[in-house]
Amino acid sequence: MDDEKPVPEQTTDAMSSAAEATKEAAKTAVKKVRKAAKRVAKKVTPKKKAAKKSKTAKKAKKAGKKSSAKKSAKKSAKKAAKKKKKAKKSKR
Repeated sequence: MDDEKPVPEQTTDAMSSAAEATKEAAKTAVKKVRKAAKRVAKKVTPKKKAAKKSKTAKKAKKAGKKSSAKKSAKKSAKKAAKKKKKAKKSKR
């Protein structure tokens, strides 16, 4: 402490600087906690949504696979019929 300043003034300065330092430390701590909470929220929420979607997505995929298999079978049958028609026309 300085010898030039009176003791009460020195103590008030010391206390105010300590209060200011704790205030700044609290602000930085709050900022860090908020950032961490945002990160956690980003990591957690998509998983929940994906889990909900995955059940319906699995059903949709299964349905899609079934319909796509049916469609491909129909397409291959149509292609085979076209090839037969072309072969018949080329023989004439």
